Amino acid sequence: MIHSAPLILPVSAPVLREGAMVVRHGRIAALGQRREIVDAWPGEEETRWDGTIVAGLVNAHTHLQYTHMAEVGRRRYASFEEWSTAFDDVYSGSSIDWAASARDGARQVLRSGTTSAADVVTDLVAATALRDTGLGGLPYLETLGDTDAGWAASGRERFVALLEQAGLPMGISPHAPYTLDTGTLRDLARLARSRGLRLHIHLAEGEHEREYTVSGTGPLARMVRELEFDFAILREGGTGLTPAAFLDELGVLGPECHIAHGVHLDADDRALLRARGTAVALCPRSNRTVGMDGPDVAALLAEGNPVAVGTDSLSSAPSLDLLEDVAVLRDLAVRQGYRAADLDRRLVEAATLGGARALGIPGGLGPGGPADFAVFDIAGGREPYRALIEEGAGRCVATITSGKMAWDSRTSTTVGC
Repeated sequence: MIHSAPLILPVSAPVLREGAMVVRHGRIAALGQRREIVDAWPGEEETRWDGTIVAGLVNAHTHLQYTHMAEVGRRRYASFEEWSTAFDDVYSGSSIDWAASARDGARQVLRSGTTSAADVVTDLVAATALRDTGLGGLPYLETLGDTDAGWAASGRERFVALLEQAGLPMGISPHAPYTLDTGTLRDLARLARSRGLRLHIHLAEGEHEREYTVSGTGPLARMVRELEFDFAILREGGTGLTPAAFLDELGVLGPECHIAHGVHLDADDRALLRARGTAVALCPRSNRTVGMDGPDVAALLAEGNPVAVGTDSLSSAPSLDLLEDVAVLRDLAVRQGYRAADLDRRLVEAATLGGARALGIPGGLGPGGPADFAVFDIAGGREPYRALIEEGAGRCVATITSGKMAWDSRTSTTVGC
């Protein structure tokens, strides 16, 4: 099959005008100018798309099982702690079918041009949503609330059993520095590396997280005590370390780990993440919901941190359309003083190549790579990256994963519907 369009954004290669690519057995066999491709592959069926073909977007942080908790995400909150209370009330008091909720979320993701996702799974029944819908990426099994004593007694055995019960490749997601005991966090990092699994953790999301790890005080510390988690960090009065340095001391950070949010990172934290090769998945619309301005996008880009983009879940964001978050990141970067001419390209790279790097999967479009791409009803014009950021949200007309149609607006169907 040949796919052609007036404009192709491979992202990993220069923009192609009047381009085409040959897809065979789920991979790209050739990519180039349409006239050359058609001449070199006579007799191949051609699908001609209007608009722009774009390398598949990668949602580097989401929780698809919370799709049916959108009632929580429709509100605005004064603080992360206030949002957390509202979330817990609905999560604990609901009878949501988590598997169905996750599949619904995966379909919404596909309809926005995303071909892969880092899906944090709290309840194992939601773990197959990616596979069931044709969405690529990796589910990460989450754990939280374990004290060191409980982890040693039965928690570790239970968690490992869940990993094995899943029956599919998974990563490990320790929830956050304030929801797990110190020894448990260290052991989860060791467990992941001993099994060759990837890690994903929330870090520096709330403004009180630093106070918690440095001195064991503040609103987060009070919340943890109210939940009756007897963590060492509270008993010992903190660690004197920032959240990033704390995780690094425990061996969590590294190139096989990526963090979510990174709103409250200082220059030393950012330098540490760069040194460890740890990517940051930015979720600015979710940050707004819980009462924050968002990450320092300008500094992360200017200093060369590996950056990805995530939507988070509908429990804290208005949609699962990744390009809406990219547009917000662009506005943040400009307001924060980023003036380089490469802003649009780098943000699209973050939403594609950056996410792929965070998940440890191939990204971009090129010969030999996976045929993961989306088609958007936009012309692109003279600044195609800018056009995708400003006009792309809500205008995906088709999403192809591994060479197969996963979403087609012409029939309004997604796999698994």
